[in-house]
Amino acid sequence: AAGTVPRRRPPRSDMGRGLTLLLLPLALLAAPARAEGGLAAAEEEVQIEVLHLPEACSPKSKKGDLLNAHYDGFLASDGSKFYCSRTQNEGHPKWFVLGVGQVIKGLDIAMMNMCPGEKRKVTIPPSLAYGQQGYAQGKIPPNATLIFEIELYAVNKGPRSVEAFNQIDKDGDKKLSELEISQYLKEEFARDGKKRHPLAHDEILADIFKKNDHDRDGFISAKEYNVYQHDEL
Repeated sequence: AAGTVPRRRPPRSDMGRGLTLLLLPLALLAAPARAEGGLAAAEEEVQIEVLHLPEACSPKSKKGDLLNAHYDGFLASDGSKFYCSRTQNEGHPKWFVLGVGQVIKGLDIAMMNMCPGEKRKVTIPPSLAYGQQGYAQGKIPPNATLIFEIELYAVNKGPRSVEAFNQIDKDGDKKLSELEISQYLKEEFARDGKKRHPLAHDEILADIFKKNDHDRDGFISAKEYNVYQHDEL
């Protein structure tokens, strides 16, 4: 389920040794439970305030993109800060895939159509955050409205799109090996030129296999790969 901290498992290869999986630094922001009904549609909307918009606003984020961002989280009730990405993982921005539940639903909504360099302040109602249960571990009380200040650094093509699949599948056998995906990630990271944590490559690689290699055969088939259902393979 979204938000569950993954259990450690033996690495698939030397490339995976010593990993901290991608979702570990995101655990606080992934809702452990969804709120159940009860609120009017108008109350469930995410409020977005653009604090800074670069002149060159491209590309804009969409579902399935791999984003790199910093964000601070506050309780709307008293303004207290409950989360700061800059104090974790040696201050490196967080990587996550947009629109697939790796963060709370409100953040998935709030960060759509956002461009590199853009800053937003967003208000998220309880129904799109931690709902009636709250999240005690994250010091978030029940029925809490949350405010996030977000700075987006990079928007990369999601490593699970049709276009990416065809680029990764060098031998054209309609399945992806760990070596093929590893090479693709290296090329994408080199292309954007952003500084990132040394383990980012391995974390994302491990996360992709954990989420997609359902039959655990060491390959990701076209069917397994297209988990986001935004394209057809």
